[in-house]
Amino acid sequence: MPRRFSRIAFVASPTADAREAADLLMRRYDHVSPEEADVVVALGGDGLMLQVLHRFMDAPKPIYGMNRGTVGFLMNEFREEGLLERLEATKRSTIHPMTMIATDTEGNSHTARAINEVYMLRQTHQTAKLRVSVDDHVRLPELIADGILAATPAGSTAYNLSVGGPILPLNAHLLALTPISAFRPRRWRGALLPNHARIRIDVIDAEHRPVAAVADHTEFRRVCTVETWLDHATDLVLLHDPGHSLEERILREQFG
Repeated sequence: MPRRFSRIAFVASPTADAREAADLLMRRYDHVSPEEADVVVALGGDGLMLQVLHRFMDAPKPIYGMNRGTVGFLMNEFREEGLLERLEATKRSTIHPMTMIATDTEGNSHTARAINEVYMLRQTHQTAKLRVSVDDHVRLPELIADGILAATPAGSTAYNLSVGGPILPLNAHLLALTPISAFRPRRWRGALLPNHARIRIDVIDAEHRPVAAVADHTEFRRVCTVETWLDHATDLVLLHDPGHSLEERILREQFG
């Protein structure tokens, strides 16, 4: 019976633990370059997983992560033995990235994509003043805060959770819109939006209250407008061992 994956590539973070793990696996298993592979084994932490997903964003291929980092929420347990059998038994989790278009105060437009979140953050000691629109309808005329964040279900347990946002089940057709240290309206805790919503954030007084926009690890400074939405046309596939799917991990996170 043919294997699901016949061409494996290994990608490792630059840490000593990750490089050592990659060397062990490459000596034990046949492998090809990442561009030739039908599955990529990523050795490191969640940061590496995001980097690898971004690297293959335009030509997605399944990614199987093994934890040689710190947290490893997106990763499987590292073991040298049985890799081929583990890959054959994996469960797929499909996620979609967000697209962000940011326009700066000089009129330049910048595009980036995010797997976890798009967020805006004040650049100086002054709070940001933001106007929030959803599908061309102004929902919040003025938010005074450190910033605001839009998260995918896959990213809802990351920065979004740290700033008090909700955890979203992986299969929820939702986006989380969460303020970062809101001052006014003080009691606004954010919103849950349908995942087809188009979000627009306008910076009020962008010259005197500068704001940066970030899509995962890509940052643009002194922005005046950010638009973001979920890219349903791009499927990113993560592979996990049975019983440890991304959906299951997100569910467990809600129970401590």
